[in-house]
Amino acid sequence: MPVVTYSLLRLAVLVMAAALLWWAGVGGWLLAVLAVVVAWAVSYLFLRRQRDAAAAWLAARAERRLARPAEVDDDTAAEDAAADEIRRTEGA
Repeated sequence: MPVVTYSLLRLAVLVMAAALLWWAGVGGWLLAVLAVVVAWAVSYLFLRRQRDAAAAWLAARAERRLARPAEVDDDTAAEDAAADEIRRTEGA
């Protein structure tokens, strides 16, 4: 799954940025903030292909979830017709 690959790569970039900044002597909350900013910039610049693949995969998944097969619509229409028939016979 491209989303998992992209997420793991971003996590690896974050860990490497934090390790590099820690080695450079940055500590505390500044280490965390700078590591996130550096990791964001690096992943934005160098992980475009993985980001696009993940976005395409998520878009296709959303499209599949929103698309309703024709047989679902046929079943719904049949159920509605049966319910209407029951209401008419009970009301009469």
